[in-house]
Amino acid sequence: MNAESPWTLDAADCWDLLRSASVGRLAVIVDGAPEIFPVSFTVEHSALVIRTGDGTKIDAVRGHPRVAFEIDGVDEQTAFSVVVKGDAKEIKAPDELRDTVSLDVSPLQAGTKNHFVRILAEEVTGRSFPVTDPATWRSALSDASRAPHE
Repeated sequence: MNAESPWTLDAADCWDLLRSASVGRLAVIVDGAPEIFPVSFTVEHSALVIRTGDGTKIDAVRGHPRVAFEIDGVDEQTAFSVVVKGDAKEIKAPDELRDTVSLDVSPLQAGTKNHFVRILAEEVTGRSFPVTDPATWRSALSDASRAPHE
């Protein structure tokens, strides 16, 4: 962890967490509004690679390449979140495509997934923090029964 703050992860910690995950969320712009999609991914140097089919995600990347990508995790003691911001670009060059096909990035859904997208990381941030015991948040309202809606 970063010496600046016990909650801030340095870039190396963020990349380690990204390498340890296989599913994240891709945030893109669709029809002028943000949309978020769960995707499988892999890390390739200082970039992320996803594989997708025809449709909303690839169309969004083509129209608005600026994206955000996020992973998070939680166990009994610690929670973390890592966000990557950058430009996404469909991989089309034959030599790059040949190299990318060999990456271990399996789509979450069945179907034809012929598009590979590389997200070039321009900003990588993360934080980690201890999980608070849920009893901390108990109040008189915690035990109040809910009145039926009329």
